[in-house]
Amino acid sequence: MRFHSNFRRLFRLVAAPLALALVLTGACSTSSPAATPGVTREPCPSAIHRDKGCIYLGVLSDLNNGPFAPLGKSLQDGQLAFWNEVNKQGGIGGYEIDIATYSRDTAYDPRRHVTEFENVAPHVLALAMSFGTAQTLAVLHEMDEADLVTGAGTLWSGWQYRSTDRDLVLDDGYSYCTEAVLGLDWFAQNHYQPHTLGVVAYRGNYGGDYASGALKWALDNGARITSRIDTGPNAEVGNQDYPVAEIMANPPDLVLLATGPAESAEIVGKLARSGYTGRFLGSTPTWNSALLKSPAAPALISLYNYTSPFDGWDGKSIGAKRARMAATSEPTNFGYNLGFAISYPMKALLTKAAETGRLDRAALRKSIAGLTVDSEGMAAPQVYGREEPDVAAQRAVINAPDPTTSLGSHTVTADYRSPTLERISMHEPCTR
Repeated sequence: MRFHSNFRRLFRLVAAPLALALVLTGACSTSSPAATPGVTREPCPSAIHRDKGCIYLGVLSDLNNGPFAPLGKSLQDGQLAFWNEVNKQGGIGGYEIDIATYSRDTAYDPRRHVTEFENVAPHVLALAMSFGTAQTLAVLHEMDEADLVTGAGTLWSGWQYRSTDRDLVLDDGYSYCTEAVLGLDWFAQNHYQPHTLGVVAYRGNYGGDYASGALKWALDNGARITSRIDTGPNAEVGNQDYPVAEIMANPPDLVLLATGPAESAEIVGKLARSGYTGRFLGSTPTWNSALLKSPAAPALISLYNYTSPFDGWDGKSIGAKRARMAATSEPTNFGYNLGFAISYPMKALLTKAAETGRLDRAALRKSIAGLTVDSEGMAAPQVYGREEPDVAAQRAVINAPDPTTSLGSHTVTADYRSPTLERISMHEPCTR
């Protein structure tokens, strides 16, 4: 017994300094690639150039059975195509980029988003995309503590203000709030001036942001919102009979939609069959080309337009041409171009950080300040790390369903600017 007691005492005396030495060694090596999460000297699993190291970026998205799964899958295809092109051109700072290894399906569920974030965060330098506003907000505190930057799979207006995004979220294009303003200005100039508006929107930041933009436009343009209806995905609420009944009880000149594609198709189809004679304007996530195979297709083709922050499959910008050339096959929907376009800011950020000689999380976060990205024309140029956005410089791409085109829609206007956004002031997020 005395032998074992003495042995344990001796072990503690030796182990304590050894453990301290290991801690100090690890602390001193955090700036080296080997000690930086998500950066390895070993090549990526599917490396094109085996002599380069690997930067791992995570993806948290709706990839299987959530309300936005078709969009999420197509977004992922666009991102994979983008980074494959970057890798073919030599990567960044001696590394190729892998977004496949730590890609996880979160089903548009904030709780699952948190779980998957915890699973991938220790292994990645940054997130190529975090899909969903509430989902991203659910992990923002942990991102802040870990200096973990993400590309935005969400257009919430809060990502455009340093006070709310904490220089962690690389948004691109416009916000849901300014999207509504852009869309309404275009609509008034190209269809008719709506005096009454109905807004059907998902509960939460996405729908709330879009509805706030509609209200800002209405106040500036002498219109009224006569119906403001909250709804949710059909998996939660069953169907869209309530919004349809509310709209028909007091039909507005125009119905704005900030829902998922299935809900939008149901609302448009049922309202058209019920005798509603106005038109429909949808936010980016309301569209999917699969809707052309639904019973609502005739009404969508004749009565509906949707907006997008990025050049589409038929776009004329250099970026849109690169996206088409990078595709290994025809995409399933327009989300491919969205995925390609939202990858430009992360590429610019990695490049800027690499040029400083540091590729770690703190360097990435610091490099956001003053970062300028033009997406090769796929979106309006954007400067990051500002206190607030230049909303007057934001632009929209206006689209229409079209069964004669390969992806089921075509670009109506590629570079629409809003006169209302030049007049109104916006100094904080539209919703919190």
